[in-house]
Amino acid sequence: MSIASILRTKGGEVVTVPVGMPVQGVVALLHEHRIGAVLVVEGDEPVGIVSERDVVKCLHEKGVAILDAAARTIMTSPIVTATGAESVAEAMEIMTDRRIRHLPVVQEGRLVGIVSIGDLVKRRIEDAENEAGLLKQYISAA
Repeated sequence: MSIASILRTKGGEVVTVPVGMPVQGVVALLHEHRIGAVLVVEGDEPVGIVSERDVVKCLHEKGVAILDAAARTIMTSPIVTATGAESVAEAMEIMTDRRIRHLPVVQEGRLVGIVSIGDLVKRRIEDAENEAGLLKQYISAA
């Protein structure tokens, strides 16, 4: 099962913010869209990612004044990406090794979506349930 198959089901919408957006605005978007990360763009080019972890870390280290700072000041950069051709297992390995929970998907240099660890786990569970169902059918037919 590939990442592209997850995006076909989930869709390719990615919430992005400009590098200059105040962190307070980023937090509002995370809440509004019920997501854990947004991509930070300069023009059309993704240059970083801001996750809930980034916000919490900076709030702890710098206090509430960080809410007025620009997204670029707290973003993680460079971005770790995957392609749609990578398998769910490969994506999970990347996320585990890099200790990240969101993976932007790029195809031919163009951003086509983003997957979270939750998306990958959900797909693995669905695949396991489908396989179990097929095995039950096979056993009962024998």
